[in-house]
Amino acid sequence: MKRVSVHVPLYLPEGLYGRLRDMRNSRAGDGAGRGLAGDREVEYTFIAAELPPGPGKAMDFGCGPGFLSLLAAQRGYQVLALDLEPQRFLWTHPCVEFRKADILREKLPENHFDVILNCSAVEHVGIPSRYGVEKAGANGDGDLKAMERMRRMLKVGGRMLLTVPIGRDAVFAPLHRVYGAERLPRLVAGFEVTKEIYWVKDGRQQWAAAGRAEALDFAPTADYRQVMRSQYALGCFVLTRSRPE
Repeated sequence: MKRVSVHVPLYLPEGLYGRLRDMRNSRAGDGAGRGLAGDREVEYTFIAAELPPGPGKAMDFGCGPGFLSLLAAQRGYQVLALDLEPQRFLWTHPCVEFRKADILREKLPENHFDVILNCSAVEHVGIPSRYGVEKAGANGDGDLKAMERMRRMLKVGGRMLLTVPIGRDAVFAPLHRVYGAERLPRLVAGFEVTKEIYWVKDGRQQWAAAGRAEALDFAPTADYRQVMRSQYALGCFVLTRSRPE
């Protein structure tokens, strides 16, 4: 008899997602490096390397516990830390303002930011049952709308530092999207891609640099019980707003 695997997403109360994200930010994994363990090291060091020195104005989109907000402030930026859920930073800095807000609804200035940090955040926008979204509806393309909005918030010549899950195109509701050959070009449309780096876990379960084709062909999986055991490749991008509207 042929076995058939059926993946049933588990929908949790909205308030639990913040706790799950805190656990995910700890990147504890399963103790053996499998799944996503170590991805934050890859993403954060990429952003630290590509973040130009201030002064300037920066936005940390989906800031979570604010590691990157603090990094940008220490590099000389005035930082708007934006998140859909309330955050309690374990530090304070005069150059960081936290705002609990929806990127698709909040009134935010255009042609304003020199840098936008978008670290493992946009893949969640508009997914049903995530962060208060009850159904896909008009927000089924919430990620694309958020990217378009943020592009307009950048000054001409400003840059976005973006990291996202990469692999064959997929939506694992209520967790995240994975960007492949079809949706990745739509995600970065309107930007100039000035740098792109891809990572895939090797046979020793260590993140290793990979080619674009290998990363886009990665077959992602999602573990709805232990998010850290989900699997995908990583894409790290420097995007520039090269022209006015």
